[in-house]
Amino acid sequence: MGLFSSINVASSGLTAQRLRLDVISDNIANADTTRTPEGGPFRRSRVVFRPRVQQPYWRSPFLPKTLDNGVGQGVRVVSVEKDQDAKPRLVYDPTHPDAIKTGAQQGYVEMPNVNIVEEMVDMISASRSYEANVAVVNGAKSMFQGALNIGR
Repeated sequence: MGLFSSINVASSGLTAQRLRLDVISDNIANADTTRTPEGGPFRRSRVVFRPRVQQPYWRSPFLPKTLDNGVGQGVRVVSVEKDQDAKPRLVYDPTHPDAIKTGAQQGYVEMPNVNIVEEMVDMISASRSYEANVAVVNGAKSMFQGALNIGR
């Protein structure tokens, strides 16, 4: 692992968690949006992560290939997907302009599938992950500074 590899891995985590925080804040901001340009209520968004993998130039001949995943290269965001699985909440409010006009659900409004408690838990998790990556960068910087001070 090179001198700046740990900083590169942590910076990929910082970027990914920052995007996750942005998506979570968008979900919270639209928790009461009943009408979107696509039609219907707002749908919760989720960030999908995958590891960044780069094949190493040299593999140990003693380690089976099934156990050797190579050196970690960080994380990347694959996509931001809408949560289509969860159904919208139904809230009875016949005076709302988006209330269902006819049928068995007359007077109900389809509300977004955003759960504020779940979003806050996700926000705390993303914030802690961001802080952990910042600690890795700061630790690497202090180690590099210590190595430079040895040479003086």
